[in-house]
Amino acid sequence: MKKILVLGGTGFVGAHVCEKLVRQGWQVTVPTRRRDNARHVQHLPGLTVLELNVHDEAALAQAVAGHEAVVNLIAILHGSPAAFNKAHVELPRKLARACLQAHVTQLVHVSALGVNDVQPEAAPSHYLKSKGAGEAVLQLAASQPGAFALTVLRPSVIFGAEDKFLNLFAKLQAVFPVMPLAGADARFQPVWVQDVADAVVRSLSSGHLAGAPRVFELCGPEVFTLRQLVQLAARLSGVRHGHGRPVIALPHWAGWLQALLIECAPGEPLMSRDNLDSMRVANVASGQLPGLAALGITASALVPLAKNYLSRQQDTTGLPGLRLRARHR
Repeated sequence: MKKILVLGGTGFVGAHVCEKLVRQGWQVTVPTRRRDNARHVQHLPGLTVLELNVHDEAALAQAVAGHEAVVNLIAILHGSPAAFNKAHVELPRKLARACLQAHVTQLVHVSALGVNDVQPEAAPSHYLKSKGAGEAVLQLAASQPGAFALTVLRPSVIFGAEDKFLNLFAKLQAVFPVMPLAGADARFQPVWVQDVADAVVRSLSSGHLAGAPRVFELCGPEVFTLRQLVQLAARLSGVRHGHGRPVIALPHWAGWLQALLIECAPGEPLMSRDNLDSMRVANVASGQLPGLAALGITASALVPLAKNYLSRQQDTTGLPGLRLRARHR
């Protein structure tokens, strides 16, 4: 049985990836800082949970050893420049060293749309800068003789039943009378979480050999502005009988101030100034790189799927659906 290590396997995308890998016959190992974080995937047959800190290079190297392939899904959306560097640059650097040492044959790295791996410092946000630098680290390692085959996946914003994107917009409009919106004209090409998970699995089974890294842009079939997505979330979830709340597009200075105030609130911020900077780069396919179709995947449309879970705030497909049905037995 093929063995694979999935970093970030307890997250939103990672749970779907683990489910699909198990179905494909992989023996999956998921490292996590706390075992409780993996309780929603640890029941999968053939899945092993390791309790460790992946940023500890010695522990990471020990975890990688004995695996034929590795998937890296670890990312953060908010934080300081140092935090972005730790998650998006230093971790890939440690991972590359561990993979070379353990003779891993394949590495799939999930990055982000809009990344520039050639000139990462040209990006407008710390998030995109660090993502680009992390890709560059892995591409350099993959170019060494005897190195692993590298596939980089760059998804647009990912939607699905447990997302913190459309669900968030729907919940906010259920509470607030108006929606002041920064970056209202920013463009996105949302991609379904199941399509992203399929892309990971197909990347592993495509027979790609070591050599030039492959890069894919993972996008849905439609482009939306942020304003349109906020309005869709309201309509599909039935806020004010589908009419939603008035959306007030904020000028840049007001959006910047709003993001600053949100950053100062306790807990994980809903929006940051760095997020606004990232939205200066259109989150849509460039047309210069292959996409889902190159992996044999037909991109799923947003509206029918989002309507299914926003109207009920529940999902009945995949791993979330299994959990839902188990609760109602």
